[in-house]
Amino acid sequence: MALLAALALAPTLSGCVEEAREAAVVSAPADEVAPAEASRPSSGPAAAPQSKWDSGGAPGQEMAEGEADSDMPVDAFAADAAGLPADVPMFESVQHPVSLNSLETAAPAEPMEGMPLAANAPARGATLKSESRGLRLNALRDAERLGEQEVELQTELLVRERKSDFSREQYAPIPENRFLSAKDTPLSTFAVDVDTASYANVRRFLNGGQLPPPGAVRIEELVNYFRYDYEPPSAEGAPAEGDGDEESRPFAVHAEVASCPWATDHRLVRIALKGREMETDARPLCNLVFLLDVSGSMDSADKLGLVKQAMTLLTQQLGENDKVSIVVYAGASGLALPPTGGDDPQAIIDALDNLAAGGSTNGGQGIELAYRTARENFIKGGVNRVILCTDGDFNVGVTDDSSLVEMIEEKAKAGVSLTVLGFGTGNYQDAKMEQLADKGDGNYGYIDDIREAKKMLVEQLTGTLVTIAKDVKIQADFNPAAVKSYRLIGYENRKMAAEDFRDDAKDAGEIGAGHSVTALYEVVPAGADEEAPETPQSKYQTPGEPTDAAMNSGELLTVNLRYKAPNATKEDPATEFNVPVPDSMKAFEEASADYRFAAAVAAFGMLLRNSEHSGTAKLGDAAAWAEAAVGEDAGGYREEFVGLAEQAARLGDR
Repeated sequence: MALLAALALAPTLSGCVEEAREAAVVSAPADEVAPAEASRPSSGPAAAPQSKWDSGGAPGQEMAEGEADSDMPVDAFAADAAGLPADVPMFESVQHPVSLNSLETAAPAEPMEGMPLAANAPARGATLKSESRGLRLNALRDAERLGEQEVELQTELLVRERKSDFSREQYAPIPENRFLSAKDTPLSTFAVDVDTASYANVRRFLNGGQLPPPGAVRIEELVNYFRYDYEPPSAEGAPAEGDGDEESRPFAVHAEVASCPWATDHRLVRIALKGREMETDARPLCNLVFLLDVSGSMDSADKLGLVKQAMTLLTQQLGENDKVSIVVYAGASGLALPPTGGDDPQAIIDALDNLAAGGSTNGGQGIELAYRTARENFIKGGVNRVILCTDGDFNVGVTDDSSLVEMIEEKAKAGVSLTVLGFGTGNYQDAKMEQLADKGDGNYGYIDDIREAKKMLVEQLTGTLVTIAKDVKIQADFNPAAVKSYRLIGYENRKMAAEDFRDDAKDAGEIGAGHSVTALYEVVPAGADEEAPETPQSKYQTPGEPTDAAMNSGELLTVNLRYKAPNATKEDPATEFNVPVPDSMKAFEEASADYRFAAAVAAFGMLLRNSEHSGTAKLGDAAAWAEAAVGEDAGGYREEFVGLAEQAARLGDR
């Protein structure tokens, strides 16, 4: 009887948790407006890169021969990571290539017949609220009646159910960055990344009582989830830190060096970019197309139900001259709402409320119609963006990842950006959605609850929508006189070949207004008593030796940065500048709170990934380092992280 009662209580406890999280929201203040930046043309074709410390010889390449730069195959994580018995079969990905020429596109003028639109559906938000209040009262009464033992049993059953649900999700494998010799390979190049989906997804796993699969953990997205107190460029166009050029730039650059907490003989270098902030009333006019998955797999409160709530929140932030269209797709695609002004938010909300889920998932056809709608209503100099809300489970039409990515890459050339918002559990396709956002000149978030929706679509809306710099690349040039070896922590699928740094046709990452980007390098000092990794050498060429200037500079590295204006084309030249970073013997405990917190999050990510480079760190250490660096914590996100790290420590002996 206790077991039956506990099973009956499961949905009530879930509703109680959702309501509690919905109530815990703190809004952040609006940001400042910034003028446009000037652009300096590059000088002809990209030259072979060479470290400024090198007197000659072969230029350093940080990518091994045959190593992929971004697009990686998808695999399902191991059954034991999902908490399943060893004899449970793995989920296998079956791909169905379809020629783009055979794709049928829907007419954009009006909704198609057969679309799952419930004309008289009640307002979803009001229904969920009333249900949640009733469930909360029932949960309290049932908990009192059943007693502590039955509630514990019910919780255990919920956790088991969630573990089995996760087994069908797909994540890309992430080969971990290794240490590289600064003498042989002084240049490390990567594209910036402001995505945060991985952190919210990891949180979902931990809140469900399970450690995430390693492929779900992208360390750069964990670190970049949090707000840091980095100084933005001034409204007058102050130069980046350490640079004497007075031209205006869209972001400032900061660096900090201290000892590495998990390997105290090493240094930890933090490179930080802070985008220019923008007041809400200075935001350009918006032409937004909500591309919503209403297929059968989205028929749950944490999928389509949460999509409706999230898009309603976004709608409430728009100005009267902004425009919203809604495209939906299931077995076919259709225009659920023609372009509608922000001065009529109720029409947009009503269209959202009327959506219902059902049918298969033809995502490719929906993408075609959404981009066509965005182009037909294009605002020159404005924000033109498709916002895709889905679980990523495309099973009709163009379904294989490579064809979808090619389609998105082609659409991005027309000046329409993409935001991908992931929802739900069970069949979640993370790898696919990350690639779509990457190739669509956009960003990627995961919405696990209404609080996360408010963070992305209210508190950080301007950064989510407004791009201030595109194709942003970082190239760290390590001084071999001061550095024996180094390792980039995270950014594995953002790495670029050294020669791609000055190749302006190569796509890179975007930075939104007010966004910050943090990258961490673990550095082995030149005097350290350990061997540098060996790099195979050509018998025809030897690496150059450090120059006298390198030996006497006192610099650990130089950070080179390159970016384009947000409306630039692939052919337009980029702007480049550099920031030297001096060496420091500062202890970890003396570093800034932001530095220590970022290091704690990175250690947390390495441990969840079972990294061979996590040194002496344990999950309990990551929690302790973070707790000591919480500082001012608008929204309570840092304090929440401490709790998640402690939860992870309880779940795994790491």
